Formats: sequence, structure tokens, C-alpha cells
Amino acid sequence: MLEEDDIAPELLRCKGLVLDIGAADRWTETKLAAGARYLALDYPATGGALYNARPDVFADGRRLPLSDSSVDGVLCLEVLEHVNGPEQVLAEIARVLVPGGVAMLSMPFLYPVHDAPHDFQRWTAHGWECRLAACGLRIERIEARGHSLRTAVMLTAMAIAGPVAAARHGAWLAPVAVPAVVLVNLAGWLGARMWPRWSAMAQGHVAVAIRR
Repeated sequence: MLEEDDIAPELLRCKGLVLDIGAADRWTETKLAAGARYLALDYPATGGALYNARPDVFADGRRLPLSDSSVDGVLCLEVLEHVNGPEQVLAEIARVLVPGGVAMLSMPFLYPVHDAPHDFQRWTAHGWECRLAACGLRIERIEARGHSLRTAVMLTAMAIAGPVAAARHGAWLAPVAVPAVVLVNLAGWLGARMWPRWSAMAQGHVAVAIRR
């Protein structure tokens, strides 16, 4: 869903302290400006166990161990769907950002349950708008990610491959599943090059917001 070159320009230009909530392997660190200071944070129950995270600090995004107005930028990418109480994370982001500080956040939309049982929600663009505004962040933009046909193809391919991988004795299905997945992906790749996008069927959303 989110590509490594998709970091918001506002964050790429940030020269102060950038907090990365759910930093995992710290892949965003090398994308930031040379003068930026990077602080990686991850949640111990999932970051260590599921993602082999290498944060500077393990903590809960709902209770950030930082002072008010102490951070110039925040990254929170593909994290909020895994939080029971994501509005608390948004409120904490607003609290620690300096006035005028920028936050970039993302979440899958049409995507299977993953990292269960730590998978709690998906938001529409309208859901993003309501929640960001409620915690005092000014929305710069909310972008739908993923061509609608590629979204459909991704779900179809996962619907084919997922049961095979999960089945106790599913190996006999592989000769059917593998070519089916290849054909589905090829059809989606070709279709996406010719067919217009439809934002109502996005793989996910990216939001950029400013602390008022």
C-alpha cells in the first residue's frame, strides 16, 4: 500500500525532531532531511514480537512519553488499525506537536485482517476527517491510495491464496491457486493502466495534518 517514496514533502523538509510511531525497522529514517532528528517508537506487544522492531523507545502511542509541544513532525504509518483506542493516539500526536507541526498518518481501508488479534478498524476518508478535526489537527489533505482495480485484484488474489496457506492439507490446491493468482494479477495490472481510478474502492488512505 504505502511505498517508501510516499513520505509527505512536509516531513521530508522537516529539520527538527521527527517522531515515528510504529517505526518497525526504521525505514523512514533514511528518507528524512539531513538536519532532522529521528525518534523511533514502537509498541512492545507487537513491535518486538511481530516486526522485529528496533526503536529508540518502546511505549504506548496512547500515552507518549514526551512533553507538550516537543516534536516538529510525526509519522504514524499503518499503525492506527492495530490500536484499540486510536483517537487517543491522535490526541497524543496533537499534544506533542509544536504549533504548525505536521503529522503524516496512514491506514489500510480495503485490506484483510492481519496481525490478529491486534487489528481493530478501517476508516473512510470521512472517518479520517471527523477524527482529525476532533483532536485539533487541521487537515491538509487525505489521499486514497491504490487503483480500484488493483484493490480488487489484491483482494481476489488473497482470497485465492489465503485459504490455501491456512488449510491444514491445502498443498493439493497449489497447482490451481498459483496460476490463478498470476492471471488475476496480470489482468489487474493491464486493467489499471487503461481504466480510471475510483477513490471509493481504495486500498488505504494517507492523511497529512497540521497542529493548530
